[in-house]
Amino acid sequence: MRISTSYKNILSLSGPIMLGSAVQQIITLTDGVFLFHSSESDFAAIGVVSVFYLMIAAIGYNFSKGGQIMIARRSGENKSTKIGEVFQAMLFFEIALAIFLFLVMQFGAYYVFASNVDSDIIFYKCMDYLYYRSFGVFFSFIGLSFISFYTGIARTQFIVIDSIILAISNVVLNYGLIFGNLGLPEMGIAGAGLASTIAEGIAFICFLLYMLWDKKLKEYKLTTIPNKIDFDSIRTQIRISLPVVLQAIVGFGSWFVFFGLIENLGERPLAITNLVRMVYLALSIPTWGFASGANTMVSNLIGSNERKEIIPILWKISKICLLWTCVLTLPIVLFPEWLLYPLFGKEDMSLIIEAKPVFYVMVIILLLFSIGGVFFNGLAATGATWYGLAIQTIAAILYLTYIILLIKFMDGNLIWAWSSEIFYWIFVFICSYLFLKSGKWWKLKV
Repeated sequence: MRISTSYKNILSLSGPIMLGSAVQQIITLTDGVFLFHSSESDFAAIGVVSVFYLMIAAIGYNFSKGGQIMIARRSGENKSTKIGEVFQAMLFFEIALAIFLFLVMQFGAYYVFASNVDSDIIFYKCMDYLYYRSFGVFFSFIGLSFISFYTGIARTQFIVIDSIILAISNVVLNYGLIFGNLGLPEMGIAGAGLASTIAEGIAFICFLLYMLWDKKLKEYKLTTIPNKIDFDSIRTQIRISLPVVLQAIVGFGSWFVFFGLIENLGERPLAITNLVRMVYLALSIPTWGFASGANTMVSNLIGSNERKEIIPILWKISKICLLWTCVLTLPIVLFPEWLLYPLFGKEDMSLIIEAKPVFYVMVIILLLFSIGGVFFNGLAATGATWYGLAIQTIAAILYLTYIILLIKFMDGNLIWAWSSEIFYWIFVFICSYLFLKSGKWWKLKV
């Protein structure tokens, strides 16, 4: 089934994915807002540990991307039964991956943080949060399989409902478990980790019930018990996804190092950077959604033998994404005291005021990301994920070299540190566009 490439369909497909693909960002934002009102050390700690958990979550998310690309390709080829086989293989792999990463967080995270965090207070708060948060990886990774399936077949409506359920559950549970309200124990940052895990469990159960109720899934034979595990499909998924996963590790790993360097400057610069990062994550949600929509549309078009439409559809998606980003970003950056006050308001507004110069740099970053992110995900949908890994690795090396030199040897400030993202996304866009334009990906198999 060929997906329509009209502006209307781009919005109807990508809108729900904005929420589905940004679930972890929504959780991180919610945790951060509540912990901002708990203590500055809690707020500083969540900035460090949430980047680490986002990196873990990105591994599962990007492995599911391989399944999404394969499902969209089979949808374009009108192979319904094959879609079910791909989903089952993806689900099996995500469960195995969740078990492995849970063990990594339980037994390996201590050494990662011990070698990167100087402050004992921040270190132990990170450990408290991660202990409870690590259990959510099971709900998250299985849920990602559900989201990738529905995104791949371009039926994304319930993703919105499930994301809203997740967000509301997380807000209520954070209010109770961080501060000891609603008859729940006062747990501080540990309560934020537990609240997020329970919220993911609630959202997972709701999505599972919806899938059991959805009669349109019969043609895909999702509930048919396979005679054997489809290792060929798993291998294909790994081949497509592994470079994307490594890209995520490189990207979030760079951020983790960045936050470690800022932490060395003290809790105040770290708190400012965390505030900017939270606003950045919230405002980047449209790009994550449109970029994921680009994954589905590009892969579907290739399956329908419509390769010449790839770059035009990516420009269409980029234009809409850029418009959304402008509409959401400019008011918040121009009037942060008014618009951020309901979330981060205190009698002392100095944190928001001190962050304003960095917000101006963030606008440029978000505008470039809205185009570069779409084209980069379009490249991944062609199956040329190893080339994408090469692009991001080179970009990350340049990014980290710049930041280390700036902070360690040049006494640079936060404005110059954040400006490294500008050069990062310019480089990623140019390389992605030139590769797509070259047509070297035409013979790649997914």
